[in-house]
Amino acid sequence: MKPRRKPTLAVWKFASCDGCQLSLLDCEDELLAVADVVDIANFPEASRAVKRGPYDLSLVEGSITTPHDAERIHQVRRSSRVLVAIGACATSGGLQALRNLANAEDWVSIVYANPSYVQTLRNSTAIANHVKVDYELRGCPIDKHQLLEVVNTFVLGRAPVLPTHSVCLDCKARGTPCVMVTMGRPCLGPVTHTGCGALCPSYARGCFGCFGPLRQPATAALGPVLKRCGWSDVQIAHAYRSTNAAAVPFRLAGDAHAPRR
Repeated sequence: MKPRRKPTLAVWKFASCDGCQLSLLDCEDELLAVADVVDIANFPEASRAVKRGPYDLSLVEGSITTPHDAERIHQVRRSSRVLVAIGACATSGGLQALRNLANAEDWVSIVYANPSYVQTLRNSTAIANHVKVDYELRGCPIDKHQLLEVVNTFVLGRAPVLPTHSVCLDCKARGTPCVMVTMGRPCLGPVTHTGCGALCPSYARGCFGCFGPLRQPATAALGPVLKRCGWSDVQIAHAYRSTNAAAVPFRLAGDAHAPRR
């Protein structure tokens, strides 16, 4: 009997820090199990070897920030049966999307000695702004267990089951006292997507919103609560303008609290 062909897995990097690729390497023993059931055809952080597509599953890390990348992501999409955007850069533009609030050309002329050699887009944008994305994994970096869920369920031929609740529910589940209620500390947990297991609140710190906004976050209702906890409008705007600054709900909340020019 002819052996069954392993599905091919490719990992692609765009503008990012590689942290989400490292999350896959951090799977360690689980990664070995993944390697047994898929053929890793392209993975820059793990190997220089590259096999030609098409690919059954592509994991895409990073945002689109250059004209070259805007073309390359379409090549990746055409060669991929299923495409998954992983991490805050790929799902919302990442920390580099802070450039969207200013004129990138002004900064290029300050930072680089020869700005004429730098080709950059006006904005840093998510993968879904350019091509069809089948699934998204939030986080900066992503949660490795959610990543394994996507890869394993792809091999098994079913849709992944990914949580959609807020960080607050994680705090309740692990018995972590609410830092806003008990300590009066500002926290973005009520409007932030789960994924970290409520890591910061477990150390008596407010959530920083690393996994981005819920689908319909109550940012307007949270604003007065954050002010009662001591934050000014400027501090609230800065909190939303972080790793998920370009995610629409956080962008709008940041704009609502930013000083009027």
